[in-house]
Amino acid sequence: MTDFTQFPPSFTWGIATSAFQIEGGASADGKGPSIWDTFSHTPGKIIDGTNGDVACDHYNRYPEDVAIMAGLGVDAYRFSMAWSRVQPTGKGAWNEAGFAFYDRLLAELESKGIDAHLTLYHWDLPQGLEDEGGWLNRDTAYRFADYAAEVARRFGNRLKTIATHNEPWCTANLGYGNSQFAPGVTDLKKSVQVSHHLLLSHGLAMQAMRAVGSSAKLGIVLNQWTADPATDSAADIAMAEFEYARSVQWFMDPIFKGKYPQLALDVYGENGPEIHANDFKDIQHRIDFLGVNYYFRSYCSAEVPPRQPEAKLGKTDMGWEIYPDGLTELLLKLHDEYELPPIYITENGMANPDTVVNGEVPDEARIDFVLRHLKALNDARLQGVNVQGYFLWSLLDNFEWNSGYAKRFGIVHVDYATQKRTLKHSALWYRDYLVQQRAEQAAHAA
Repeated sequence: MTDFTQFPPSFTWGIATSAFQIEGGASADGKGPSIWDTFSHTPGKIIDGTNGDVACDHYNRYPEDVAIMAGLGVDAYRFSMAWSRVQPTGKGAWNEAGFAFYDRLLAELESKGIDAHLTLYHWDLPQGLEDEGGWLNRDTAYRFADYAAEVARRFGNRLKTIATHNEPWCTANLGYGNSQFAPGVTDLKKSVQVSHHLLLSHGLAMQAMRAVGSSAKLGIVLNQWTADPATDSAADIAMAEFEYARSVQWFMDPIFKGKYPQLALDVYGENGPEIHANDFKDIQHRIDFLGVNYYFRSYCSAEVPPRQPEAKLGKTDMGWEIYPDGLTELLLKLHDEYELPPIYITENGMANPDTVVNGEVPDEARIDFVLRHLKALNDARLQGVNVQGYFLWSLLDNFEWNSGYAKRFGIVHVDYATQKRTLKHSALWYRDYLVQQRAEQAAHAA
């Protein structure tokens, strides 16, 4: 696919990473352990038996990585802060050496003219808070607000945006629902309660950051998908309706409507969350932007074994169906259902079994994937959805959570033994695509 889709000059072109996946420096300069440090060192939890102690060594190699971003010509970099790096136990004293690292990273980005988009929480809760109940403990929401306020106080005027959470659905459902992610709990009632505390922490953090006068735009990043019934059977349709309610609406409705979707509450029954009197008032605090992460649709089949999608465009190395039309459908559905702020596509990309061949990394499948999804998001934009930017996931191959280093999402290949970075064909394509965008925009402005 070689289609070129022109976007407006104001459109933000970015690249994304997260702290635990790339930083390494697991105990450097006073950093405390996170639940992912603990989880990845627990035998049997990570498929390839690895951990995040070194990862991409970004903690030491950030100047090289920022130089790569600058060479790509991106406008913006989305990254997360490791809470336990700046506050080792999640409460109490701040770690100035940890904040100094992010100060250096921001200075490097500023020197290259790259806007910084920060995520406060990308799944790596300080182990000290986990020892006191983690996200099951309502008090953690208040500790998160303290952390958010301190970050906004220090850096809020140097950041373009601050997102409270990345994909709270994953924190709740994979961390507490099926134990796939840290902290490794399998309990439906607990996962539902955690989702509520995450939303509460988001709302409290929004208020805390606004109180310190940050100039950054504030929001949240949600992973979302359409839920399509495999057939027109009543069972498949009901399954799809519940899937959409428990995933997309479960996190959107409290923020935009001040309530949970009734369908999900009815199904959860006694497993529903404990909600305090003013919780929805706190959760519903205004957001300046919504981050949407899109990778696949949910294909809902009640049959045993479940019916599989045709996957006309194939699957990624994660086994996920490639379905770009789902991005258009999702954005239009959200646009119809909610009064939305500006949207950024904060993650979109694919895992591919990339290898270095004669010094190059051919990954044409990834280029095709991104092109198709850019067209899909532009189709939604042309139908009235206010999408203001796109962040490709990810800059670097990295520690892919419970898959370890077995899955490669980066447009830059990392040799983990030597830490050598090699730009894949997709990185070179992205660079050239952005050059073309700007040339077309200049020509139309002339």
